[in-house]
Amino acid sequence: MNWKTFYALLARDGHIARRNLMMVMVQILLQPLLFTFVFGRVLTSGGFMRAQFKSVLLPGVIAISMVIAGIQAVAMPMIAEFQFSREIEDRLLAPIENGWLAVEKIIAGMLQALTAGLLVIPAAWLTMGGANVSYAHPFMFAGFCLLVALLAAAGGLALGCSVGQTQIGLMFSLIMTPMLMFGCVYYPWSFLRPFPELQYLVLLNPVVYATEGLRGTLVPQIPHIAAPIAAAVLLAADVALVTIGIKKFCRKAVS
Repeated sequence: MNWKTFYALLARDGHIARRNLMMVMVQILLQPLLFTFVFGRVLTSGGFMRAQFKSVLLPGVIAISMVIAGIQAVAMPMIAEFQFSREIEDRLLAPIENGWLAVEKIIAGMLQALTAGLLVIPAAWLTMGGANVSYAHPFMFAGFCLLVALLAAAGGLALGCSVGQTQIGLMFSLIMTPMLMFGCVYYPWSFLRPFPELQYLVLLNPVVYATEGLRGTLVPQIPHIAAPIAAAVLLAADVALVTIGIKKFCRKAVS
């Protein structure tokens, strides 16, 4: 393992991310902040929703911002580099194994996902006019943030190496949108109890455990999936997606 090359590639991705930071942040944060303003500020101030909904919404917005940021940070460049710009060929000539190139992409995506999560916390809190959240478990919160960031980056790698350039719209329509709408972002998992089949079907969606895990650390007074269960499922999903993503990357790199 050539660590110097690894850090150089990571620094290069960091430089590109910093250069496009404003555009990327607007793209990532615009939709979550609009949701928090409309549902967390306008509707609660008007009395259509209870003020408690702000506390339900904030953890979901943090999770979804991290997921979107991590997937876009890895999947979109992968699709472009393999099928359009062919920039990946320069990276493949670096004195480093192909598997470690995939790991570097995952770490770069995790850093961008964590940055998006950290930025959306104060932004969404201010947009909603405050929320009743608890910071009594900072280490648990940090652990879930790392698991969610890894989930997003590894999922982005797997998607980026599986989807063609002409299928990007299809990816967001058939994969991303249902995953986000049924990821318990805007409501707790327990609210699906009137729909028992759907309530257990959405458990196949790893975003559910991301939102419920963060919700359990920030608003433990609201019913949520137990933190150990959410963490265990997220860890299993992370391991599976990292394995699949690295294998797909290596296979695509030599094809």
